[in-house]
Amino acid sequence: MSATDDAAGPERLGHLPSFLMTQAARHVHRVVFDRLDAADARGHHYRVLAALEEYGPSSQIDLARRCSLDRSDVAGTVDALADRRFVERAPDPTDRRRNVVSLTRRGRNRLFDLDRRLTEAQEEAFAPLDDAEREQLVSMLTRLVQYHTHPAQIAARPS
Repeated sequence: MSATDDAAGPERLGHLPSFLMTQAARHVHRVVFDRLDAADARGHHYRVLAALEEYGPSSQIDLARRCSLDRSDVAGTVDALADRRFVERAPDPTDRRRNVVSLTRRGRNRLFDLDRRLTEAQEEAFAPLDDAEREQLVSMLTRLVQYHTHPAQIAARPS
């Protein structure tokens, strides 16, 4: 680790939520990436498997929307998952120009394993926080994400 990795930065940054969130996100990302990498997986693999498990068979376009991924990233992800038999592709019976992607039993097992690994990563990344603090953090982050992705819905809510 270099000296700059340990540096807290100028003091004036230490009270800015945006700076602290960026610093925390960098560390959390590393923990999650390392856990997934040890399983030869990536975050977008998990997102696609989780979306298929939750929503059922989907087109790649629907997966891109549900997972907030670019269509080309979904295509590559589906290819990688299909090569390992975690998903299957079949022609859409209503539109032969597109494929429907579905989760296989092997894919469900993979998702279960990745769920376990991500739970471990959460435990490691958020170890300094107790359960109530984690719930509060999730609540606050959810509000921030909703505000920035659906500002009209947030503004319409009574306070």
